[in-house]
Order: sequence, then C-alpha cells, then structure tokens
Amino acid sequence: MKRLDPFLMCLIGAVLLASFLPCPVVWQPWLSRLTSLLIMLMFFFQGAKLKRRALLDSVKNWRLQGCTLLITFAVFPLLGAGMYWLAYRLSSTGFLGPDLWAGMLFLCCLPSTIQSSIALTSMARGNVPAAICAATVSNILGILITPLLCGLFFDHGSSGGSGLQTILNVAEELLLPFILGQCVQRWLGPVVHRHKFLISCSDRGSIIVLVYSAFSAAVLQGLWHRIPLILLAGVGVADALLLALALGLTYLLGRMMGQSIEDDITLQFCGSKKALTSGVTMASVIFPGSAGIIVLPLMIYHQLQLFVCTVIARHYAQRPQQPHET
Repeated sequence: MKRLDPFLMCLIGAVLLASFLPCPVVWQPWLSRLTSLLIMLMFFFQGAKLKRRALLDSVKNWRLQGCTLLITFAVFPLLGAGMYWLAYRLSSTGFLGPDLWAGMLFLCCLPSTIQSSIALTSMARGNVPAAICAATVSNILGILITPLLCGLFFDHGSSGGSGLQTILNVAEELLLPFILGQCVQRWLGPVVHRHKFLISCSDRGSIIVLVYSAFSAAVLQGLWHRIPLILLAGVGVADALLLALALGLTYLLGRMMGQSIEDDITLQFCGSKKALTSGVTMASVIFPGSAGIIVLPLMIYHQLQLFVCTVIARHYAQRPQQPHET
C-alpha cells in the first residue's frame, strides 16, 4: 500500500492520546457506559443494513462458504494454539508473556473482516458475491462462536466470568441489537443505505472511542511499563508468521478443491483476515478492564493483512482476462 490506512492512523492517535492523557478514574464508569451504548448502536445499524435476500443467494456455494468458516474458526485457533505451545516449549516465558499471548489467541478466535475482504476480492477480480456472503456470515456467527472459543482458551478469571455469562454478555450487547436491526430492516434499511457515509463515520468513530477507552484503562494499570518495544516487535513477528501460514493454507486448500481462480481468491482473502472492528468491540465485552493489551496483536495484524493482501490482490489483478469475466 502507498500509505497507511487512515482509520488505523486514527486508532494509533487514540492509543497515543490514551497513553499521554488517559481518561481519569472518576470518569471511567461514564466512559464505559458510553462505549456500551456505541457498541449496541453499531450492531443495530449493521442489522438494519444487511439484506437477507442477498445473503441467502450467496450461501448456495456451500463448499466455499464452509471452507472459509473452517479456516476462520477452526484452523486459526489450532494455529494459535500450536504457536503458543511451541513458544512455551522453547522458552519458559513464551517470548511474549501471558498477556500478549492472550491477545494472540483472541485474534485467532475472531471472525473475518468485511469491508477490506470484499474490497480486495474485487480488486483481485475474485468472486465478490461469495466474499460478501462469507464475510457477513463469519461476522454473524462470530458473535456466538468467538466467546465459545475464548471459553476454551482462557480461564474464567481472565475472560470476565463464566463461559455462559460471557455468551450472555455478548448476546446482550451485540446479538440482540443486531436482531432488532434486522426486524426493522424493511423500514430503516433504505435510510441506512442512503446515508452510508454517515453510518460508516459513526461506526469508525465508535471504534476510536472504544480503543481510547480500552487503552485508557490499560495505561492506568501500567500497560507501557509491562510492554517494552522488544515485545511489540515480537508480536509483529508472530503476527507475520500467523498471516503467512493462513495465506499459504488457504491457497493450498483452494488448489486441492479444484475450484475456479475467482473462488480461490475469495477463500484466500476472507479466510486469512481478521476483523479489527468486531475484535475491538468483543474484547471490550469479553475482557472488561484488560481489553487494551488484548487488542494490541490485532491492531498490528490488521495493518499487516492490509499491506500483504493488497500486494497479492494486485498480483491477481494482472492475470490474463478469462472469457467468462468479460
């Protein structure tokens, strides 16, 4: 990419602001209530925006959709667990330490991202309708599957409560508003689609507030005294290895399935990417009080996936035009 993602730059700005001017402790409860309200509004508008007919039409390619979900919610957690096991076999500290490894494992439990997966699939001349379906279904199922996977990786104390309580918390703040949005989609949907830019700004603004809130709490707990720069570099290396494994496995799986190059592209981009937006919102619900350090590996992975997948998409886009693409 020629320049950094503006949204990511805003997130970095929120981290810097929280590092030097964290929200005072006395205001933390009010900021927490505000972030919860923003999360609920965000998923309400997501439900109002999603057209059920378009989603159902793209589910027909069950092999592609099933493989994408398999990579996202099964292979990724296995890769994360394998890297975690190997790191602690080689070093008693696991190189990164327990807090950052919690962030790495949480990253592996997340659904695929929507906007960039679709945009990159389109840039690479892949199967865009299938990418829309795969990314959307991944995010919907992630509302339930991500807390379940986190319940397998983390003990009750580190995940903010029992597994059932975590699912109930996520359902209350994410799933219920999404369902309510779907219920009024017929009436509110056209309004949301007419004002896509405002909704997008609202969503991204909400995430920036969430990041500021999470990092404010983490900074007040001594985040930067616990995370030296050498550990951040280690997270970058671990993220790069995870992304390389995901891209390689999705490419090999697509070739083994004997599907079209367009479907290969969809599988590779939707299967290898992780959602920053959903990740930040879920971390604030699943890991109350410690979301700041949890999302650090995700923020680094997000920028890596954008850069690497853009290079790959441009490579795919240069292939000769096929007759059925004209």
